[in-house]
Amino acid sequence: MIVASPKSITELKSIIAGHRKVLFVGCGTCVTVCLAGGEREVGIMAYAMRMARRLDKNPVEISQVTIERQCDNEFLKDLAEPASGVEAIVSFGCGAGVQAIAERFPDKPVYAGLDTQFLGILEGQAVWTEKCLGCGSCMLAEFGGICPITRCAKRLLNGPCGGSLEDRCEVDPEKPCAWQLIYKRLQAIGQLDRLEEVVPPKDWSTAWYGGARRVVRRDHQV
Repeated sequence: MIVASPKSITELKSIIAGHRKVLFVGCGTCVTVCLAGGEREVGIMAYAMRMARRLDKNPVEISQVTIERQCDNEFLKDLAEPASGVEAIVSFGCGAGVQAIAERFPDKPVYAGLDTQFLGILEGQAVWTEKCLGCGSCMLAEFGGICPITRCAKRLLNGPCGGSLEDRCEVDPEKPCAWQLIYKRLQAIGQLDRLEEVVPPKDWSTAWYGGARRVVRRDHQV
């Protein structure tokens, strides 16, 4: 899922300083799960912002709505009525959600209420870890389901560096060495012979370096 974290009250207050009527929009999927932009979080942030602006003697009228997915035009139509009477919109979705709303309402300022972090998983209570870089050319099959592009600090594709110590990463000793994890995983599933294959340099043309990417599924188009 996409993991994000909320901007501070101070930063958000600065962003909407020039507006008196603002709509806060939450998203019911990824950012709800990571406790950043769901209905509850939007409500808390709206209350805190009203109080902060009142203390500054610059009151603000904030309305709130949470839709199922901000990145899907099918659900953005639900914002038409609540957005009609406000000066600006603050999206508590990921970066894709912010831009989708901005495209839907080209005549209104649309601001990000969150900082989008990464694609990851819930590892423990209130702890999310990055697992995927979204490079556009997945190599997980070659590495036993563990991504060295994301989880190795040096993004090595042909074994570990010489700096790991007792299965810990040289760059961050609090993290496990990705290649130690890959070795154990391949050993467990009987595929250690994969390590004998030399992996060619990563083709980064499918990643973000060439600008915004697009996926078109012709087989699903009518």
